[in-house]
Amino acid sequence: MVTGTGSRSKLPSGPPTRIGLISDTHGLLREEAVRALRGSELIIHAGDVGRADILDGLKALAPVLAIRGNVDTQPWALALPQTVMAGAGPVTFYVLHDLKALNLDAAAAGIHVVVSGHSHKPGKTERAGVWYINPGSAGPRRFRLPITVARLDLSKKPWGLEFVNLEAPSVSTWRRP
Repeated sequence: MVTGTGSRSKLPSGPPTRIGLISDTHGLLREEAVRALRGSELIIHAGDVGRADILDGLKALAPVLAIRGNVDTQPWALALPQTVMAGAGPVTFYVLHDLKALNLDAAAAGIHVVVSGHSHKPGKTERAGVWYINPGSAGPRRFRLPITVARLDLSKKPWGLEFVNLEAPSVSTWRRP
């Protein structure tokens, strides 16, 4: 697992281009999420993991960058940072659980992508050239929100972003280039 509290972390074995984004699993790793993230070269979990074995399941697919969310209070979770900044080739990621807690100017800090969770609402916005992505919740249903993960493709410009509805009849793995 690549981690760091507010420092830059180097990701293993060259720059990954297929980034799986997941959040708010709350102790549930759905087979559909595993299928959707299969083929990722890096998986970023934006907190509220719920159980340590969730990260083990994701690590079976790809290296994992994970942070602690507000429900991650068990002793195993204390090893997870609350925020992390990591470089994947020329792209710098900043990961935190609740976007409202962001206390820096991402563009001024040289960050390209901010990944967060907490709201359970999938979405992407762009401000000052920085992408703000929430992959949504892959765990138990909350209200009437969709159950999703996201896939970020950095292999081309503009980057590709796909939200994967885990309740769709057929959840596919990454398409090979």
